[in-house]
Amino acid sequence: MLLGINANNHDASIAVVDGSNILFAGHAERYSRVKNDPHLNEALINDALQYGIPDKIVWYEQPWKRTVRNLISGQRPLHYNLKSYLKKYGLDKIPVVTTPHHGAHAAMGYYTSGFRDAAIVVIDAIGELECTSVCRGINNKVSRVWHNVYPQSIGLFYSAVTEYLGFKPNEEEYIVMGMAAYGEPKHLKTMLNEFFGTWSPPNVEFKHNLHRGMRWWNKPKDEDWKPEDIAASAQAIYEQYLMAICRYAREVVGSDNLVLVGGCALNCVANSRLKTFTGFSNIWVPPNPGDAGLSLGAVTYHTKQHVHLEHAFLGYNIDRRVDVRAVVDALEGGQVVGIANGRAEFGPRALGNRSLIADPRGPDVKDRVNAIKKREPFRPFAPIILKSWFREYFYSKMRVNHDYMQWADACMDPQSFPAICHVDGTSRVQTIDHPTPSIMYKILEAWYARARCPMLLNTSLNIKGEPLVNTWADAERFSELNNVVVF
Repeated sequence: MLLGINANNHDASIAVVDGSNILFAGHAERYSRVKNDPHLNEALINDALQYGIPDKIVWYEQPWKRTVRNLISGQRPLHYNLKSYLKKYGLDKIPVVTTPHHGAHAAMGYYTSGFRDAAIVVIDAIGELECTSVCRGINNKVSRVWHNVYPQSIGLFYSAVTEYLGFKPNEEEYIVMGMAAYGEPKHLKTMLNEFFGTWSPPNVEFKHNLHRGMRWWNKPKDEDWKPEDIAASAQAIYEQYLMAICRYAREVVGSDNLVLVGGCALNCVANSRLKTFTGFSNIWVPPNPGDAGLSLGAVTYHTKQHVHLEHAFLGYNIDRRVDVRAVVDALEGGQVVGIANGRAEFGPRALGNRSLIADPRGPDVKDRVNAIKKREPFRPFAPIILKSWFREYFYSKMRVNHDYMQWADACMDPQSFPAICHVDGTSRVQTIDHPTPSIMYKILEAWYARARCPMLLNTSLNIKGEPLVNTWADAERFSELNNVVVF
């Protein structure tokens, strides 16, 4: 049994793997209640160790490489002692091996994909030194065929724009993605000229180290300057880059299967262009492609063995009976209700076990849920729909896994479902099917029988700035503070 750890980074996590079976995977922030918590904690470790003492710890990066990067970037501290870090949490008696950051990303994607062969594209802000890489996966072996290094990072570019627009980098890039739909890419050419010395994707070279931000950049001197246009321009640049590097990967690797991982793989709007503009037949984006998924990636890099990832419900378990009829009664009465049941999702998105749900119909639903969550009023919500009904309500050129909200698809009747449609007419759809270890399938079945609507609005059971609810005590606190019934 192996214990994979991502920590002393951001969004610390642990995964417990025995052979091809994932026994547990959880986020530190859900236990500490500190958003994006970089460090482990006793409660998370105790949950992981209930499966037994692991034979080995597999660490998500090679610390010496990070030291080199810190020397280049001027970050502090220059070095950390891994044994001393683990000793703080009582884990120093277990043998430890390290893995390369981007290697762990690539392994996590490939060894959960089910593909025998695949082109693997990793795009994030920074690994240790690598920022973007292309790998070949074939017959249980992953090998790198191309990479670029710090600070030449399209992920750092997007994070710098996130900070420039007043949001938190490494956390709120998804808000910029949503904002982009309200703008036009008016500044695309200006940004390409002023940010890039070389633009020949996948190879790029920046004129400035964007790890230090972009406060040096003067806003375009337009009378109608809008942050939405900056967001749209940055999104367009990222989409161009993503299409180019995936076409390159298909050419050099020669596989018809694509695995996309790294934090940038959470950009569902860009992901949805992949089938049209890159020609891959099969595309896999796992439920936790960012750094939190590195705890699982470290293990798979070490074992070079495919694992069974049939769902993302791998975390803390709330074992309570849910009265499905009472849930549907509340929904029919126009209430917004919470669901906190079963094992928590491994990944940044609520998929039904730690969810806030509502009837997606009606003009005021989006505003009411945004008010509860204390977030920007322009932001839409995702629908969760019975899988058999997906193509009755949404249009997608891609036959991909829609179970993890990694794609934005056109809604065919946005006027009837305004709460789950963005201004561009798309929805970040999640499908659910039986059997799934989530009560949400039974709720949706009962809701359809009652309301003749096979979908619900589904968003995470938290408010802005807080982690998802983890325990039942968290759920009770959420209910009391926000006046929302949680089942």
